[in-house]
Amino acid sequence: MVYGKTDYTALEDKIEYHFKDRTHLDIAFTHSSYVNEFRMKKLESYERYEFLGDAVLEFIISEELFKRYPAKTEGELTKLRASLVCEYTLSQITGGFGFGDYIYLSKGEEQTGGRSRSSILCDLFESVLGAIYLDGGIEEARAYVVKFLLTDIEGKVLFHDSKSILQEYVQKSGSSIVYREVSVSGPDHCRTYVVQACIIAQNGVEKHYECGSGNSKKSAEQIAAHKTLMKLGVVNNVS
Repeated sequence: MVYGKTDYTALEDKIEYHFKDRTHLDIAFTHSSYVNEFRMKKLESYERYEFLGDAVLEFIISEELFKRYPAKTEGELTKLRASLVCEYTLSQITGGFGFGDYIYLSKGEEQTGGRSRSSILCDLFESVLGAIYLDGGIEEARAYVVKFLLTDIEGKVLFHDSKSILQEYVQKSGSSIVYREVSVSGPDHCRTYVVQACIIAQNGVEKHYECGSGNSKKSAEQIAAHKTLMKLGVVNNVS
């Protein structure tokens, strides 16, 4: 990609918002590593847009949950909001949109898998939200969040609480859950962990379930737990 020459039409069709000023998208997709490597004059990374998008996201989510769940307490709403804005959830959305194909990265970030890294994809959800807000205002930003994030809330909460839900589920039958490390790969600053969820019955028999991959053991375990819950057909109700 040549900076400032990217055709965002296909992306705009996917997110159902067409920018009046596509410069906002150039900034929203510029990683700090690209700025540092090429030292282009007046080039701005997405960090300020991400900062703004984070604040806009928190406001929209908070207001929408406040309206949708009048019986929930402040603590319950806070937990629900956290489940919706976690790294995995946001990165899954942007990954599905192909945001990684548009980001401007340094050669180093490119070589170490930056385009598919969940932390960067999560950042891009917020930076693009900040861009939408600047270009179209709060209602366009709200439409983006409601349409693509405030759907399947039950499923998103299930992921956020997956480890504790799975633990409670297996304990009912007297079993226990452990997470076995399968592999660790990548450079020190960008590790990829693969773990497998294993359920140990009362008689000591261990049954292997789903694997999860993440940039930390915690995130890999959470993904493995979520996939195992899906396989077991466990559903969590948030209403």
